[in-house]
Amino acid sequence: MAERIVNGYKRLFEVRILHHYWLDDGSNLFDGLPENRKTQLLFSYDARTFLDVVPTTSTKNKLSAFGAVFKQSALGIVVAIPATTIVPDDLVLTFVITITDPAFYNYTALTFISHKIYELYYAAEDKIYRYKENVPVFSNLTGASRGAGPSRSLFLSKEIPAPAVDDKVEYLNSTGGALVQLTSSQPGAAIQTIHPIASTAPVFVHQNDTSYLLPPPGLTGAPGKGILLSNEIPDNVFGLINIAMKNPADPDFSCSSSGVAKQTGPVFQIRLKSRSAYWTYRNKNTGAPVSESSAPLPFTASGNAGVKRKPANPMIKVQFESGDPSKRIEKIYTEIFE
Repeated sequence: MAERIVNGYKRLFEVRILHHYWLDDGSNLFDGLPENRKTQLLFSYDARTFLDVVPTTSTKNKLSAFGAVFKQSALGIVVAIPATTIVPDDLVLTFVITITDPAFYNYTALTFISHKIYELYYAAEDKIYRYKENVPVFSNLTGASRGAGPSRSLFLSKEIPAPAVDDKVEYLNSTGGALVQLTSSQPGAAIQTIHPIASTAPVFVHQNDTSYLLPPPGLTGAPGKGILLSNEIPDNVFGLINIAMKNPADPDFSCSSSGVAKQTGPVFQIRLKSRSAYWTYRNKNTGAPVSESSAPLPFTASGNAGVKRKPANPMIKVQFESGDPSKRIEKIYTEIFE
């Protein structure tokens, strides 16, 4: 009888990238919807329509060396590995997120942050360092969680921060136990409550997901927060995903146990918040203002957050203090002609 060899694969980990523009139902957060409605929305959801995720060249080589398989799916990315493969604890895999839908920057919160690229000559090494500011880095070593036990949700964003005096429009923070978002910049910022209990709300991508830079000694002019660009990380990078095999502080965030992939690999989440804006209505013939929503309303592909017609396309405008673009943002709005 011929010898039979079975070489099964296990899921090493999965990262689900969920954008609430496509998943919220009007002003109702996806997480609070009935299960049948969530299933319906997820069935039609495909993150590949607005972003791309690929492993860096070095990560691709590592995956190949371990016989692992990478796949981008409608929900995000999945990495599977042969069931008996030994996985080093110090293995880190890096993936690059780029945006493919130009409209993404209209319907996604926190896209007003500058992403300037810096090219700085470093005489000590006779080389040029290239940085891109305010690029988020998502990691299972610094992620936050919600819930407990089998229902525990693992997010790759850090914990939502407390308010700061220099917070900008669309920043998220935890105030009085609630998850709030600034609808104008400090000082004197207006806020809206996203969820009354921050500790049970999804951990959305926020301003503290960007990391402080440590340039080499003597190099001046580097941005305070951002990443170092390289041959593996392109200029159009939106964010990085770093997945370590082992999280010593929290086994739930680990991908392996005793050197092999867990029987059930972890499912991590990255949540992108839909942008909110004042809905300003104008006469379609004269352009004269008719009315405006009393508070910012979220853009969503499904449902309607207001009582009047929602924007057909989430095009936005910005109102600056004293009309000066160099000053603080007072309001984000969209115009609806009727």
